[in-house]
Amino acid sequence: MSRIGLAFEAGLAKPSEKTVVLHPDVNFDVTNLSNVLIVEPFFSSNVTWQNKGYSCEVSLPSKPFELAIVCCTRSRQQTADLIAQASAQADLVVVDGQKVDGIEAHYKSLRKLVKIEGNVTKAHGRLFWFSSTDLSNLRATPQSFNDFITIAGVFSANAVDQGSELLAAALPENLRGDVADFGAGWGFLSSRIAKHQSVTSLDLIEADAIALEYAKLNIKDPRANFHWDDATAWNGSYDSVIMNPPFHKGRLGNPDLGRAFITNAARCLRHKGDLWMVANRHLPYEHVLNQCFENVSEILGNSQFKLFHSSRPKRK
Repeated sequence: MSRIGLAFEAGLAKPSEKTVVLHPDVNFDVTNLSNVLIVEPFFSSNVTWQNKGYSCEVSLPSKPFELAIVCCTRSRQQTADLIAQASAQADLVVVDGQKVDGIEAHYKSLRKLVKIEGNVTKAHGRLFWFSSTDLSNLRATPQSFNDFITIAGVFSANAVDQGSELLAAALPENLRGDVADFGAGWGFLSSRIAKHQSVTSLDLIEADAIALEYAKLNIKDPRANFHWDDATAWNGSYDSVIMNPPFHKGRLGNPDLGRAFITNAARCLRHKGDLWMVANRHLPYEHVLNQCFENVSEILGNSQFKLFHSSRPKRK
């Protein structure tokens, strides 16, 4: 039985009105919940929940709920922000998560701020609940550095990613035509692409709706187009694709995700198109690059990162 199922057996009142679940895993147990709204900013997870028949939003709408369930994210500050939002709009707040995602830290800190009405532990995780109270001091605020603005929970929220910085410095001066930034995040690479006057259009494809909103704040160039979508399935036609592909799903390393980025980049590139990408030194991308491109070369990198320039995608 899931933790939420155990919680209902342990005395958590089953909601009869509106329930909102914030950032749940696609396998989160919602069978005992009624009138459920899923808040999920990641494109593929959002689509999965929609395909299961649930209403979905990318952020918490401004309306009341009987019950709000907050699922811990990898960012402790982002989770605290979600808890504060939930507490402002729901009668009862449930917090659920694994130890590796910081649930114990949230439990200890919230015990000092609210009366915990019940909790259950199972499978290296904890779930606890409390009645709504003012937790506005836990809200996350946007942060600025180097003329960029970000917020907790997005990739590399506190500084420019070193790999992306290395790739930006290696982009050719004659970068031109229609360009895509796969996995654009909050827009650092695209901000550097936009400095090339010969670029005629720039598509930012990003799966995290929150990161994409900050990309819109960081890039005001009229050539830029912002797309909340899955870069591994995106359809487009480009002269160049630039990317620093993710290689994690949750906390698990998964090089297949980066391979899918490469495969789709090759599909979206025109006959003489170029792929410029950076990857952590240990990731095994050379084989798929050679499968997808006529020309593959490793260019200037360092002990942590390797840079690739690949051209002329193969057509099967």
